Amino acid sequence: MIKRGDKKTMNAWAFYDLANSVYPLVISTAIFPIFYETVTSENGYGVNCDEIIFFGSYIKNTVLYSYTVAASFVAVCFLSPLLSGIADYSGSKKKFLQFFCYLGAIATASLYFFNPEFIEWSMLSIFLASLGFWNSLVFYNAYLPEVAEPKDHDKLSAKGFALGYAGASLLLIVCLILIQVFGMPAKYAFVLTGVWWISFSQITYRYLPSPPKKNKITKKILGDGFRELKKVGLFVKSTVRLKRYLISFFLFSMGVQTVMLMAVLFAKKEVFTDGDSSGLIIAVLLIQFIAIIGAYCFSAISKRIGNIKTLGIALAIWCICCLYAYFYVTNPLNFYILAGFVGFVMGGTQALSRSTYSKYLPETKDTASFFSFYDITEKLGIIIGMVIFGFVEASSGDMRMSVLALIIFFILGLIALFFIPKEEAQKNVV
Repeated sequence: MIKRGDKKTMNAWAFYDLANSVYPLVISTAIFPIFYETVTSENGYGVNCDEIIFFGSYIKNTVLYSYTVAASFVAVCFLSPLLSGIADYSGSKKKFLQFFCYLGAIATASLYFFNPEFIEWSMLSIFLASLGFWNSLVFYNAYLPEVAEPKDHDKLSAKGFALGYAGASLLLIVCLILIQVFGMPAKYAFVLTGVWWISFSQITYRYLPSPPKKNKITKKILGDGFRELKKVGLFVKSTVRLKRYLISFFLFSMGVQTVMLMAVLFAKKEVFTDGDSSGLIIAVLLIQFIAIIGAYCFSAISKRIGNIKTLGIALAIWCICCLYAYFYVTNPLNFYILAGFVGFVMGGTQALSRSTYSKYLPETKDTASFFSFYDITEKLGIIIGMVIFGFVEASSGDMRMSVLALIIFFILGLIALFFIPKEEAQKNVV
């Protein structure tokens, strides 16, 4: 039985951020994108050095990467609502969290075998790693309103992200030392990432109680899952504040997540073009450490002026970052300046987005189903953002134009925030 407000339980919950955050840093942001761009840009795989043959057709390596990640999000959007409904119906939320954790970690470790000569199989590892990471977050985030009181949501969410930034940075530093000093091939870092993810998640599984079992899973499992989802969908539709927040979250997620997923590839193509990735890694670490400060700062600001106004400030900063990247980021110094601002606003945006949604939920035990809506909203935003990013680059031949296009999403998300009421007129219980 989960006791809300118990410090040991809350700390165990936050520790999963430390376990899984190595994936978005090492795999999505730092070492793997550099490794991927390097091995797929070697002569002989396409007409141009940055093209690769995929199922018999030539495609830019960065475009293929963005489309593969977007495809994994499509799968998440299909599986998440169904499985979250089943989890709530049967009380098996923790088991689903563990399954997708292990799937993602094993797929991450399998990137050790990444080979451009077998690019179709290699991209499958990227697809499954992304699928495991993002689907595990659905069930992980769903625990937040169950383990903490509403007054602690912002602080606990910030603590989780802070632990994640710190832990991921530590592993990245270890991997860099092994690569730069001891000559370890980069592909071993992918194995270390998978091992770290599985190992530290055991702390969460050891102390985070399983939800009480509800109903036995029968042959009607699909129907049970969809019925749970339909119930939650009707509630979301009947609200004003929750529904409008999801609209805003959908819009600005297109920009936030796309920046996080494509920032390193942008820097490697547009700034660090001499092949030396040391400066790029420094920028990544800078983002991580400043993100810890940003998570706690935005949490403190939200206590004074509220979550919505604080998110509005964050989105305004994101707009400035896009403009700065387009006009001024042509050398390492300006990229470091941009990295500092991105890290600060990234930490605050991620932590507040999660905690704000959890505050808007009704008193319910169906938290996995509710967070599947949150997850689907985010993933649909990422799918559109990644596809547009890749399309703009493919059409214009300039990744810088793709960055500029992202500002539209931040502006629309900021405008949508203005229409979110302070209070929900109707208090429902699901």
